[in-house]
Amino acid sequence: MAGKKREVQLQAVVNTQSLWDEMLQNKGLTVIDVYQAWCGPCKAMQTLFRKLKNELNEDELLHFAVYHEILFVDPDEDDGGEAPSESVDELYYIAIIKPDAVTGRKSQEIKQKIIKAGFVIEMEDKRLLTEQQVRDFYQRIADQPDFEEFVLFMTSGLSHILVVSQGNEEQPTLGETGPNPETENEEINEDHPAVVIPPGMKKKRDSLQEYLERQHISQFCDVEETVTNVNHFIDVFFPDFKNMKNLKLEKILALLWPALFQEKKEDVLKIIEDEGFKILMQRQIVLSKEEAQTLCKEYENEDYFGKLIEKMTSGPSLALVLVRDHGLQHWKELIGPSSVQKAKESFPESLCARFAMEGLPINQLYGSDSLEAAEREIQYFFPPQSTLALLKPHLTQEQREEILKLIREAGFEITQMKEVLLNEEEAEKIYSKIKGKDFYQDVVEMLTEGPSLVMVLTRWNAVSDWRRLMGPVEPEEAKILSPDSIRARFGRSVLKNAVHGSSNTYEAMESINRIFADFVPETPERNLKMERPILKFT
Repeated sequence: MAGKKREVQLQAVVNTQSLWDEMLQNKGLTVIDVYQAWCGPCKAMQTLFRKLKNELNEDELLHFAVYHEILFVDPDEDDGGEAPSESVDELYYIAIIKPDAVTGRKSQEIKQKIIKAGFVIEMEDKRLLTEQQVRDFYQRIADQPDFEEFVLFMTSGLSHILVVSQGNEEQPTLGETGPNPETENEEINEDHPAVVIPPGMKKKRDSLQEYLERQHISQFCDVEETVTNVNHFIDVFFPDFKNMKNLKLEKILALLWPALFQEKKEDVLKIIEDEGFKILMQRQIVLSKEEAQTLCKEYENEDYFGKLIEKMTSGPSLALVLVRDHGLQHWKELIGPSSVQKAKESFPESLCARFAMEGLPINQLYGSDSLEAAEREIQYFFPPQSTLALLKPHLTQEQREEILKLIREAGFEITQMKEVLLNEEEAEKIYSKIKGKDFYQDVVEMLTEGPSLVMVLTRWNAVSDWRRLMGPVEPEEAKILSPDSIRARFGRSVLKNAVHGSSNTYEAMESINRIFADFVPETPERNLKMERPILKFT
């Protein structure tokens, strides 16, 4: 990594149209290295560049730059009124947060630092890297003596894959986020030439790799910056990236109060579906008096407050977790203001106006006020639960990928994952409940035929929802009773029925603790019960 740092200090990076234009205004001669854009730095020339710079650059007549892919624009060319398909300032990185950081709960901290620095996480995914994917991504270090051990480590658990763009915000200054600028400059001057910045050009912001190094977290997160390699790995890890990158999928909480739920539930759910929302989770809840008063606190001085609380606690409400592109704002616009009178006067097409009930003057639907509030509210009304899931050895890699897609689409978060060849001792950790059964040995023999994929799945009601997604134990029965279930689609027999899951929450936690000894639930239910969310009507 030291070589990379020297290269950046010697040569200014030109990766946008504006930087190219500014570079053309340089006094003297500028030597541009285009080789790096495709094949990496030309190491043989760097010594010569430094020598020339030191000997001839007293009057700043000699400059060096590195070219990265730019979409050049001819101002005289007629583009037919259409803008270029990609922004000229768009530059992506692929970042991989390693398994030890994921297990150690450092992923969120790393992502927050990346975002705080002005970078944008365009897309992300948790996945178990295959051996070939690790070898491809890390081919630059394949000749190191401990590389095979490193491959085993990188395939031992979940990694967090990020597509990161530069964003438009300025990074925090060195004084705010890293070493002292004076100290750092002294080190640079002592060992390496200074960065060459053409007159009139602003100092280039750090790359993602440089920023992670300054934050002392680069050991947990590896970055690919070369344009060609980045494009390749985007295709590998995110084949739908071009179609999905402009989507901003947002999860929110929605509530239908008791009267509306009882009388117009189907009508409202049909509208929600027609508006492009997907319902990830739903449940009926009966609000306590305390919860109703918290939800309606802004109305506590109104004459109708007592009647409102009575109605809110009179029966079940329907809580929903909705997801959609720009879901937060769209839901606010769809349901309208909190006042029925204002909705009827100014927003007659809103759900507030269309579904006003029982003479109550407030909106009979609720929506999260912000994404932060949505996350807090979802955890309160849908406290997360974890279950153990196993994908059996007979599945092909393609079938595994299809099942993992179904799991994510069902709203599960894969919080732990590892591939393991289960021997009899390991199998007992998962199937201890049936150890005394006649068919237990047949199960063990099936599991030893090849590696299984063992996971921790997390979401509200995870145990029963995972069992529902799996389907009946017998694949032929599953095809009749639950034709869309995993076992109906991928099962071969009772033994080779594709997947396994815990039967209840106690069994789930026992199995998880045996297989993933260091697993800790991300949001324990006991903490959720101690905190009451502050909710606000839109």
